[in-house]
Amino acid sequence: MLNPQWLRTFLALRDQGSFTRCAEHLDLTQAAVSQHVRKLEEQLGPLLIRRPRQLELTPAGHALLDYCREVGAADQRLRRKLSEADDTYGEIGLICPGSIGLVLHPMMLALQQENPGLIMRQRFAPDNEILQAVLENRYELGLTALKPDDQRISVSRFTEEPLELVAPASERINSWEDLARIGFIDHPDARAMGSRLLSRYYPGEKGIDSIPSHGFTNQISMILEPVARGLGFTILPRYARLAFQRPESIQVIDGPVLVKDTLWLIHRSEWPLSSRAKWVIEELSLQVSSL
Repeated sequence: MLNPQWLRTFLALRDQGSFTRCAEHLDLTQAAVSQHVRKLEEQLGPLLIRRPRQLELTPAGHALLDYCREVGAADQRLRRKLSEADDTYGEIGLICPGSIGLVLHPMMLALQQENPGLIMRQRFAPDNEILQAVLENRYELGLTALKPDDQRISVSRFTEEPLELVAPASERINSWEDLARIGFIDHPDARAMGSRLLSRYYPGEKGIDSIPSHGFTNQISMILEPVARGLGFTILPRYARLAFQRPESIQVIDGPVLVKDTLWLIHRSEWPLSSRAKWVIEELSLQVSSL
């Protein structure tokens, strides 16, 4: 790597146009300026054509000038990325479950539209992948339903998300027999969610495995489509239901108790969150709390 001081001297020499003015500008001796240029030329070849009252760059000198500009731009990008002064500039990386992710995604896009200096990077993933991605610094922020027990992870409560029994709007659901009649729309987390919720709603019944499956999808944004078409009911988190575009075609069946999960905000504990990450989380938390 080229010595940064030599590069600063070369740039000043090019801007000032003479060794004398360059030395005065940098508060160096002319001998020091000459030495810096000589060190660069030993590695890169001739950089300057020295004429009376004029310095001309060689092709190697022009290439070095372009390099200096690239280094300067990279330095500015690094400083902006690490700066705590501007909350609305830089990248935000968030990895989270699909349900809350469906609600947060348009909120994050709206923040980016209002603040073009932000870059939003979001991924939907299961809890175990979320934890690993944050530990490996692939994402600065994570949301997970399982509270980690790892000293490398800082954990705080973000929100609570109730589970819901969602059925077609066209059906009348008054009993366990009604659920068995219309059937179940399955998804990767549906059995675990269904066992938790239905055991509280209908204690003493056979359980979710006794109800016939009328479909399956692993895409959370598509789970409610067969429900809306009258093909069965499902169990899923509330935020996935709130993101569905045809709410008039579905209904939520209330039960005797509220079954809910806590969503935990996680990030690496060894270093503080960037100011922009803190700001974005505060903005998202306010919007989610109003749902």
